[in-house]
Amino acid sequence: MEGSGSKRLTSPLRPGVIAAIVTLLLDQASKLWLLYVFDIGHRGTVEVTPFFDLVLAWNIGISFGWFQNDSQIAQITLMVVKAAAVIALAIWMARSRTLIATLALGLIIGGAIGNAIDRFAYGAVVDFALFHLQIGGKPFNWYVFNLADVAIVAGVAALLYDSFLGVPAAKAP
Repeated sequence: MEGSGSKRLTSPLRPGVIAAIVTLLLDQASKLWLLYVFDIGHRGTVEVTPFFDLVLAWNIGISFGWFQNDSQIAQITLMVVKAAAVIALAIWMARSRTLIATLALGLIIGGAIGNAIDRFAYGAVVDFALFHLQIGGKPFNWYVFNLADVAIVAGVAALLYDSFLGVPAAKAP
């Protein structure tokens, strides 16, 4: 079953590279604006809606704050792993045969590079979005995240969609 997003590509890299660049630019622009224009660091928690706040969280770990470790060797190790992952994803993107997979890989690459820039520039990833709700007086919070994280999750979801419903994808390297 071949949907419009699952069409075969003749120029495989261009859409993915554009997705990566747009993701990277939006991610970095949002973080720079929140840090230096909006000055989220001095404002503290800013309630946007009853279920969404802007907060500043410095994530020294990996996804969802796992493996929190601020030692220099841990940070260097994370950067090396991230660089290897981006290279592997770029090779996969170059071999991709569907538009959805190419765009998805571009989103993941752009998000990974955006978070890597934070880690290099600040020693931690800038997270700022917090969804929460209260049920029976008990608060439930999601992890604090950023636009790069959204792009990575959307990219993974699109890859899963493409792998189940799209044309057969190229094998990952």
